[in-house]
Amino acid sequence: MKFDPPLETVTLLRRYKRFMADVVRADGSEITVHCPNTGSMKNCVLGVPQQALISDSGNPKRKYRHTLEALQVAHGHWAGVNTSRTNALVEEAVRAARIPSLAPEDGVEREVKYGDSRFDLALGDRADPHTFIEVKNVTLGPGPEEADDGVIAFPDSVTERGQKHLKTLMEVVASGKRAVLVFCVQHSGAMAARPADEIDVRYGELLREAAQEGVEVLAWKTAMSGQEFTLTQAVPILL
Repeated sequence: MKFDPPLETVTLLRRYKRFMADVVRADGSEITVHCPNTGSMKNCVLGVPQQALISDSGNPKRKYRHTLEALQVAHGHWAGVNTSRTNALVEEAVRAARIPSLAPEDGVEREVKYGDSRFDLALGDRADPHTFIEVKNVTLGPGPEEADDGVIAFPDSVTERGQKHLKTLMEVVASGKRAVLVFCVQHSGAMAARPADEIDVRYGELLREAAQEGVEVLAWKTAMSGQEFTLTQAVPILL
């Protein structure tokens, strides 16, 4: 995922009302930007001024023309916080055949229905896919006072929606089709991923159950710069 124009480095002052953030640009001017992230952003927003990257939509008619894309977090790492980018990052990697277990030859579809659910991606014919893929953005790393162990967790707040997705993925497996959960780990310090049991114990229970029932769980690390974000390497899942 290339950025044109490149992302702009700014200083984050605060995030508020969930979807808004105030930043200071290099020239000292302060602007409000859109923050497309429904989570708590725990250990991403540190409560003190911190470096950030924003994109420019180029659309002067938008109420908030710029979007918060990434934050410099504890231990000098970066975390990608724009969850609207996550599906596109994984789709791009699948289409480019960078994820060996998700071959794109049979076709890659977006937003495919299964029962009363809708999965982010699917492989095969849209009317009858053989593989359903759910994607999650993973950013919960260690805080400033915690050891930098490289283990990044999901979720950062209780997610009933995420729990439902795991149940539906198990239904997919039971129907004889393939189900895959992809953790898109947008954290530059990532060496492994895990469920955040301390935040959502039920999600952790369901994730382990899903893995036992045949749901494939993958985690891929994202490389981030002002010019480009891209999935680069698999990291282990610690269940």
